[in-house]
Amino acid sequence: MNSSRALNASSIKRWIGIVLALLLLNAALSFENIWPTPAVRWAGEVSIELAVLVLLLSLLNAWRGATSPRVLRVFATVIVLFALGRYADVTAPALYGRPVNIYWDLPNIGSVIGMVARAAPTWIVAAATLGLAVVLGLMYLGARWSLGRVDEALRTRVIRRALGTVAAVCILLFAGQAMFEQLPEIPAFSTPVTRTYAEQAKRVYDTFSMSSAFRRLPQSPRFHSDLQALGNRDVLLVFMESYGRVTYERADIAHEVTPAREELAAVARRTGRFIVSAFVTSPTFGGGSWLAHSSLMSGIDVNDPDRYALLLTQKRPTLASFFGQHGYRVVADMPGLRQRWPEGSFYHFDALYDASTLDYRGPEFGWWRIPDQFSLAVLDAREIRQQPRKPLFVLFPTINTHMPWRPIPPLQSDWHRVLTSTPFDPTDVEHSLKETPAWTALGASYADSFVYSFHLFANYLLARADHDFVLILIGDHQPAATVSGENASWDVPVHVITANPEIIASLKSRGFVDGATPTARPISRMNELSQTLLDAFSKPAYAPEPLRPTLDGER
Repeated sequence: MNSSRALNASSIKRWIGIVLALLLLNAALSFENIWPTPAVRWAGEVSIELAVLVLLLSLLNAWRGATSPRVLRVFATVIVLFALGRYADVTAPALYGRPVNIYWDLPNIGSVIGMVARAAPTWIVAAATLGLAVVLGLMYLGARWSLGRVDEALRTRVIRRALGTVAAVCILLFAGQAMFEQLPEIPAFSTPVTRTYAEQAKRVYDTFSMSSAFRRLPQSPRFHSDLQALGNRDVLLVFMESYGRVTYERADIAHEVTPAREELAAVARRTGRFIVSAFVTSPTFGGGSWLAHSSLMSGIDVNDPDRYALLLTQKRPTLASFFGQHGYRVVADMPGLRQRWPEGSFYHFDALYDASTLDYRGPEFGWWRIPDQFSLAVLDAREIRQQPRKPLFVLFPTINTHMPWRPIPPLQSDWHRVLTSTPFDPTDVEHSLKETPAWTALGASYADSFVYSFHLFANYLLARADHDFVLILIGDHQPAATVSGENASWDVPVHVITANPEIIASLKSRGFVDGATPTARPISRMNELSQTLLDAFSKPAYAPEPLRPTLDGER
C-alpha cells in the first residue's frame, strides 16, 4: 500500500516537472512585450519551435535512446539565443519605435552602452552588468534543466508517444492556420523566432547584394535655384536631435515645451525676423539621425542603412556641394562626432568642427560632454564673425536633446565667456549635474532639453540681432516610443527664421504657416524639403505682397 502511494506521488511529481519544463521552454520562445517597458509576459501562445523540438527529441529517443548531454547543451544554448532574438523582436518596437535590425543595430550597441555607462552612476552600471550575467546564466540553466526533464520523460514509451503526438498535432495545426484563413486560431501560435532570424538574414543578404541595392537607390534630384533671394545671406541648417511631433501632441511635454518655443517665435519677431513652420515626414524613427541628415542633404529618401551605405560610395549632388558651387563656404558643426568620419568626404565640407576641433575645456555634461551653446559660439567666433569672407552654409546637428536628455547644461548670457575654460558659474554647473537621467520618466527629461534648446536659439537671435541670416531648425526624428507613444507618426517640425519676406512668402505658398505651430498635415517627406527650400531661395517670379514681422500680441 505504501509502495503504491509512493509510486503515485513519484508519478505526480514527475508529471509536474514535465509540465513545468514545457511551460518554461514555451514561455521563453513565445513571450510578448508589456508596452512601453522592457518587461515581458506570457500571453498563452504556443511556440511552434518548441513543438518541433519535442517531436525531434521524441524521434531521437525512439531511435537512439537517451539524448547525450552534449546535444542537450547545444539545444539549451539555442533556446537562449532564440529567447534573446524573441526579446529583441518584441521589445524594439515598444522602446525604439521600429522593428529590430540586427545588421544595423549591432554596430551601435557599443556606443549606446558607452552612453549609458557615462550617464549613469557607476553602481548602476556594475549592477546592470552583473544582473545581465546572472540573467543569461539563469536562462541557460533553466533551459538545460527543462530539456533534461523532457528528455528523461521521453524515455518512457507512453509519455514519448503522448508528447510526440501532441507536438505533431501542433505542427499540423500551425501549418493549417498558415494556409487556411478560415481555420480557427486554436491554439494561438506566437510568431516563430526562426522567422525573425530569417528576416534578419535576408536583410544582411540584401545589404551585400549590390544589384538589389542599386534597384533601391533612385536617381538624385536635379537641384535648381539661383539663390538670389538669399542675397548672400548665411544659411544655418540645424538638425535638432529627437525633435518630433510629440512636442505638440503629448500634453505633458507640450505644456513644458510650448512656452519656450513661443518665446523663440516672439524673439524672432522682436528682432525684425519672420518665422514659419511645417511638418515633414522623417525617414527614420527613434534613432538613425544620419538617415535624416543624408535625406535632406541629398534629396534622396534614405530610409534604411543599406541605402545610406550605398549612397556614400557614389558621387551624388548634395545641398553642401550645391551651395559650394554657388560661392558659399560649406561648414559642418558636429559636436557629437568623436571618431573618424570618412563619410564626411561624401559631402565635401570646407571645414569640419568635430569634438576634437571644437576643443571644449569646460565641465562635461553627460555622455555628449559639449554644450550646444559652446558649439554655436565656436561657429560664431571662428566663421560667422570673420570678415571678409564668403557666405556660409552650415550643417549643425545638436546633441543636448539626445537621449538620455540629462544632464542639461546651463545657459550663459555672456557668449564670450562660453568660449573660456570656465563658461558657467560653479553653482549652475553643480545644479545641472545633479539632474541625472530619469530612466522611469523620460518624458520630463525630454521636455526640459527642448526648453533649453529653444531658449538657446532665442538667446542667439538676440545676441546676433545685427546679423541677417536664415536659420532652419528641423527635427531629425521622433524620440523613442517610450516617449513618443505607441504607433506615433514619423513627422518632425521644421521652422525657418529669416528677415527676408520673399523667402517667407515662397515657403507659405508651399505649405508653411506663420508662427511656431505647423498645420497638422505634413507638407512632404524630408528629402523633398531640399528642393522646397531651394525654390524659396530663388528670385520669385512675381513680387510678393509686403510683409512685416508682427510684434507680441499682434495678429
